[in-house]
Amino acid sequence: MTAPTPALPYRRIFSFWVPLASTWLMMAVEGPYLAAIIARLPEATVNLAAFGVAFAFAILIESPVIMLMGASTALVDDGPSYRALRRFAYGLSAGLTLIQLVVLLPPVFDGLTRALLLPDEVARLTHGSLALMLPWTAAIAYRRFRQGLLIRRDLTRRVAYGTAIRLVAMTLTALGGFVLARSGALPGAYVGALALSVAVIVEAGASRLMTRTIVPELRARARAPERMASIRLRAIVQFYVPLALTSLLALSIQPLVTAFMGQARFALESLAVLPVIHGLTFVFRAIGLSYFEVGIALMGDRREHFPRIRNFAGVLAVASTAGLATIAFTPLGGLWFRTLSGLSPELTAFALGPTRILVIFPALAVVLHTARAVLVHAHRTRSITWATVVELTGVAAMLAFGIHRLDLIGAIAASVAMLTGRAIGTVWLIRPCLRVLRSAPATTRASAAPAVAR
Repeated sequence: MTAPTPALPYRRIFSFWVPLASTWLMMAVEGPYLAAIIARLPEATVNLAAFGVAFAFAILIESPVIMLMGASTALVDDGPSYRALRRFAYGLSAGLTLIQLVVLLPPVFDGLTRALLLPDEVARLTHGSLALMLPWTAAIAYRRFRQGLLIRRDLTRRVAYGTAIRLVAMTLTALGGFVLARSGALPGAYVGALALSVAVIVEAGASRLMTRTIVPELRARARAPERMASIRLRAIVQFYVPLALTSLLALSIQPLVTAFMGQARFALESLAVLPVIHGLTFVFRAIGLSYFEVGIALMGDRREHFPRIRNFAGVLAVASTAGLATIAFTPLGGLWFRTLSGLSPELTAFALGPTRILVIFPALAVVLHTARAVLVHAHRTRSITWATVVELTGVAAMLAFGIHRLDLIGAIAASVAMLTGRAIGTVWLIRPCLRVLRSAPATTRASAAPAVAR
């Protein structure tokens, strides 16, 4: 008789999760930090709007590489799998960088900004900022692939160290840019874009150094012949494409919101405050984002540890939403937006309403990424994509209804739409997630079937 599997200790989940959470929280600070710097520079409203639009473009282009960390965590355990996913990651990042170059071509970019109804000055600053962020996608692809190797080997602290190095590089670059911008030599939006680019390049280099002992060991490890099919290009594409589409669709929401803002009341004010609101909510949503790789890594070969993973997620959901509510509904909101973010009193008052609408966003993020971890662990990635399609559709429908029918202020319409879409997308994942959990136990990773989407 087989002995029961020991329960996964909560302290084990906590110790594994904390470095990843600190990594996401440090990344979450980037947006508000840079927005606070830009807000203290000349022509703050226009530069904040341009930085927000450029960041939305860059994130959208980069979105297919975001899941490389989860894919690396789930798939890379020997030399052949390392080389196969590395080739895939390099090819993907090269293709996306080429797309960004095409977007920067004046005829293409001018057509996009006219479609978004951006003011001329915002469009000009957006183009320069996006050009400065050209290394963004390749650097992020490289470091996320390498960080997945660390997570799979329970070296999550190194991931956090890399992000700390990134923040230092960003701070030094931003402070240097601040001095130049105060003298009129550099627009505020360019300061933010340059700081982000330098930061991710430095972090990519740090990730390479932190995996320098892991990679030779991986390259020397053989793979069983019967498992070679799981790392062929077709199998990797079948596994990864639904995840890439998920990121692309999810991060399309921010550019979609930006596009609708040009048609709403108080368009410029909404464009100025939305990056700051996004930065604040991201601080608390990062708790859920950081839990995705935790679930994949600690679920157990037969998903036997899911009950403990679920219970810990419940605590995180309550804590993250309580944290955002404390800021949104108390004087801390004014402290965040006015004092820390540097918004004017008028923009501070403008930002509070949309933030209060989004107060349960962090809890939904925890639930969503826990469900995604279950499905990725089971290699059933298509359900994740369809849930994101539903979310994006819900956001678009609510934006159109709120702006064109209800005549809502742009930032209010955006918050209502994003919350509604996220709620629908999260509910959509419950059924396939339960199906996986009720199915026959998964085989061990060592003998797993080819990693294909089902």
